[in-house]
Amino acid sequence: MKLTNGFDISSSALTAQRFRMDVISSNIANADSTRARMVNGKWVPYQRKLISVEAKQPTFEQALKNAQAETAGEGVRVTRITEDTSPFKQVYNPTHPDADENGYVMMPNVDVLKEMVDMISATRSYEANVTALNASKSLITKALEIGK
Repeated sequence: MKLTNGFDISSSALTAQRFRMDVISSNIANADSTRARMVNGKWVPYQRKLISVEAKQPTFEQALKNAQAETAGEGVRVTRITEDTSPFKQVYNPTHPDADENGYVMMPNVDVLKEMVDMISATRSYEANVTALNASKSLITKALEIGK
């Protein structure tokens, strides 16, 4: 087993959670953006972004070596960013420049409260991985002190 497996796993999770926090902050920043991109000559509101995280899949050779050495997993990685397909919110505001003929404005499908809950979850996951990283560091330090 590799001595730094705990570091590798925790660091990959830290990277994934940091990326998740970046996407969430982008969602919050664009919660009122009614002109995110143009589709067929018409402005479309910002669509909420989501990330997918999965365990790193080793190659067959790596999996065989891991099985022989009885090592831990490889960590996680962000596989893709997807757009939330939930419908846009319609808000009645006839004075808005993007209002349709009935006075409704298509607003992004971003719920700031839901984003804040996701941000807290990502922050807690990040903190848990920092704690795991520090525990791995402490174990290695204690193991090195045995030889003194």
